[in-house]
Amino acid sequence: YAVQDAAAIRDFFLQDAQFEQVYYFAEGAPPIETPRGPMRSHPTFANLKRFFRERFQRKFLDVGDNCWFFFAGYGELHEGHNYLMPLDVDPGNLEQTALKITDITAYLRNHGADNTVLLLDACRSQGRRRGLGLGTEEQQGMVTVYSCSPRESSYEIDELGHGSFTHALLEGFQQQGATNSATVERMDQYLRYQVPLMN
Repeated sequence: YAVQDAAAIRDFFLQDAQFEQVYYFAEGAPPIETPRGPMRSHPTFANLKRFFRERFQRKFLDVGDNCWFFFAGYGELHEGHNYLMPLDVDPGNLEQTALKITDITAYLRNHGADNTVLLLDACRSQGRRRGLGLGTEEQQGMVTVYSCSPRESSYEIDELGHGSFTHALLEGFQQQGATNSATVERMDQYLRYQVPLMN
């Protein structure tokens, strides 16, 4: 339910939280407007790398602004680094076809805002159930919330049409709001309690 999860988060950020701008990558999503013109929103490695390179080339937010990054899909720990998997990932060549989270956070640090939150609803890649999942690396200078610990699994709930993490996240947002970073600690506590109850 990664597409439904991402769409629900997009809708919440636009409608309820009233974010000024949301960049949405998904199959079938409309092109993304950037200062250099429309950009493809199909979540491939090349499209995502281009977006990060071009959009975060220079500051475009101010002190007091917030930048939130949400990802729903597969992730993997590989040689000590956490990776997010685009649609066209080659599982045998993660270094060249997956997005290293530390690279994403390096781009995000260029935006100029003083509050950055990463929400990562990522389970281990299909067919790779052994070893650790995401969450082993700390991302400096930003709040990072993972859907599960490195030794746990992230689950989807058919009856809800969402992942358990995203469903609990949306419930928590609706109760507490998502417009300022002071709510992040309370949100983390809520998720730590609520998500295990749903699995």
